[in-house]
Amino acid sequence: MSEVLSQSEIDGLLAALSSGELDVDQMQAADEKKVKDYDFKRPAKFSKEHLRTLEMIYEHYGRLLSTTLPLYLRKNVTVSVANSETVTYSEFSNALSNPVILGVISFLPLQGNIILELQANIGFSFIDRMLGGEGGTLDKPRPFTDIEMPLIEKLVTICMQLMVEPWQNVVSINPVMERIETNPQFAQVISPTDMIAIVTLNIKIGDTEGLMNVCLPYFTLESVMDKLNTKFWFSTMQKNNDEDYEETLETMVRHVDVPVKAILGKCNVSVNDFVHLQAGDIIRLDNRVNTDMQVYVGNLFKFTALPGTAKEKYAVRITSVVREEEE
Repeated sequence: MSEVLSQSEIDGLLAALSSGELDVDQMQAADEKKVKDYDFKRPAKFSKEHLRTLEMIYEHYGRLLSTTLPLYLRKNVTVSVANSETVTYSEFSNALSNPVILGVISFLPLQGNIILELQANIGFSFIDRMLGGEGGTLDKPRPFTDIEMPLIEKLVTICMQLMVEPWQNVVSINPVMERIETNPQFAQVISPTDMIAIVTLNIKIGDTEGLMNVCLPYFTLESVMDKLNTKFWFSTMQKNNDEDYEETLETMVRHVDVPVKAILGKCNVSVNDFVHLQAGDIIRLDNRVNTDMQVYVGNLFKFTALPGTAKEKYAVRITSVVREEEE
């Protein structure tokens, strides 16, 4: 209901208008509603709340990458979320370099695909490290070879599988790798005008630094958009109990390679005897033929064993386990 002015208030208002204290144009401008331009070519389908929740999901994802990739690379890896934004798919694809690593992933049970993009220097660093190098990258980019592509597929598969846990609070996903492309022209999975959310992660492997972009189309996330908010996120977040933590830790430890060596025996020889050793010479060890060998895991004496063969290869058969108090 409109406010009714008294006679004294009406007289005061008329006096103010007559003296110039009030401007009629300014009063009309203040009553006008502000109109915001709407771009129909770039519909705002992702809100700031949606992007903030996606950043939280991929911050968790980045922590998983930081702890998992070193198991394969034997090198320190740091991953952090750089930013998130919403653009059209054409803007995303036009900004891609060539070559580039594009993993087209089916985001089951959601409809459609997502794209996992890795810069080429991250791929070359991963390949170099997996093949025994220092993890360096190339000075001049080139296409990936047929020998290198299986290693790239392994990298993208690792990154894909780690997405399951961070998305658990929103939806239980079962991602499936459909294909890997290195040319952006062959990765047109949605219409160029469709809106997508991009979460950018900064990855550093040793001295090599690059970006990972996760392209999430609105069409794929449409059925779970109501769950992409911080209120829902925190309400469904479940803290892992000690048993779950121990199980996760045990799973990670099982992927770590440790050196195992079986020592047949030892002996001391003089330098003179050592320099004159020839083929056919016999070296007498300190162990007897029927004495168990010592088996070391790393530098720890863990087992005793007897030598033998298995499938035309040298082998040992464990005879006892050395407990910590027996070492």
